[in-house]
Amino acid sequence: MRKRNILVVDDDKIILDSLCEFLNEDGFEAQGCQSIAKAVNQLQKQSYALVITEVNLPDGNGFDLLEKIKKEHRQTVVIIITGHGSIEHAVKAIKQGAYDYLTKPIVDDELRIAVERAIKQQRLISENENLRLQLEKKFSLENIISHDYKMARIFDLIEAVADSKTTILMSGPSGTGKSMLARAIHYRSSRRNKPFVEVSCGALPETLLESELFGHTRGSFTGAVNNKQGKFLAANNGTIFLDEIANASPALQVKLLRVMQEKQFEAVGSNETITVDTRTILASNRDLSKEVEAGRFREDLFYRINVVTINMPSLKDRTGDVQLLAKHFLKTYCDQHNKHKFGITNKALEVMERYDWPGNIRQLENVMERAVLLSKDKYITVDDLPVSVIEPQTITNTYKLTSLKDALAGPEKQIVRMALEANHWNRQVTADALQINRTTLYKKMKHYRLDKEAEKLGLA
Repeated sequence: MRKRNILVVDDDKIILDSLCEFLNEDGFEAQGCQSIAKAVNQLQKQSYALVITEVNLPDGNGFDLLEKIKKEHRQTVVIIITGHGSIEHAVKAIKQGAYDYLTKPIVDDELRIAVERAIKQQRLISENENLRLQLEKKFSLENIISHDYKMARIFDLIEAVADSKTTILMSGPSGTGKSMLARAIHYRSSRRNKPFVEVSCGALPETLLESELFGHTRGSFTGAVNNKQGKFLAANNGTIFLDEIANASPALQVKLLRVMQEKQFEAVGSNETITVDTRTILASNRDLSKEVEAGRFREDLFYRINVVTINMPSLKDRTGDVQLLAKHFLKTYCDQHNKHKFGITNKALEVMERYDWPGNIRQLENVMERAVLLSKDKYITVDDLPVSVIEPQTITNTYKLTSLKDALAGPEKQIVRMALEANHWNRQVTADALQINRTTLYKKMKHYRLDKEAEKLGLA
């Protein structure tokens, strides 16, 4: 679209020609028409950055044209003009989405300022729309790469439920792509133009999670110096994705149950009830049915969120996808880091297909980014892969004269290193994946000198 195209709509030919001439002299490309029907026809033929329309037209009202433009030409900005101006009309114009409202006789400088501001606004709208389309394309279902029949069944399920309001629960190991799938569901639905908000329940302390989800009022707890809007309200009319939901405390689970059922909640420290229309997608790398049996997760909440369940398979159960994903990540990171690689050697692909990938797709992605950055050859070879992928340690059947503690030290170190690599050396996420606390992980890292490795990588 030529960003500076302007369509002027006015039944008075003298005013119409005068406005078009003025705008053309100012460097714009202005065209005119004298009715709504002709304006609609012109808008279908060509895109305009701005429409300047009179309110009173022979075949209708300028407000009707404004409404049609807002629905069908979202990147076009509208200025309303009239010879019978009133505060009521001005308020109506702005409420319906007009950028500005001018009364006749129109002063040249006033029109020039209004048009320049409207064009700037249109550029911002256009940029935001382009970014939204890029996000929609990036996170579309078609961008999830797989030839595996298990994933094909998941895609079929998503097609069936994406545009509904139903709650979706995703289960499966960390790193299997639950976050990307949640975004794909959002962009597959009619809520695609509304917010998508992601919250990692495992990355926040229990004391802050409730405030993060539902907001808080000033002074409701130590450190609450201002009012804060919660994520549920931020995702209103859109989608909220709650990852690692098993980490929610019993008290928070009660509040989640209510917002799931009634779409209502109160911010921390407030008595005001807030109502939202938010679609909820949840994920857990722990079996929630076992968490219910152990008394750590509410049974009523489990049955409320367990409406549609998607079980994400681990990468080791999708070995046919390893090559596809590796080649995809190779291209992605070559483009991102301005590197040129011809491909991956067959030997390297064989090694990757034999590996179990405990960190799943996230680990494979990290391995490929590392290979792209470190490889000096035109092909990714076995030597470009981490030692943990090339030579995964296993416990052999041969007993050597050593203590049980020393015998288990090697495999434990390797498991901790692989988990760190899979999670980009993020200690909190790694600790959650290993189901140990952060302090225990830090002690093991120091014991096995993995903290030194983190320092060398600049991740300490």
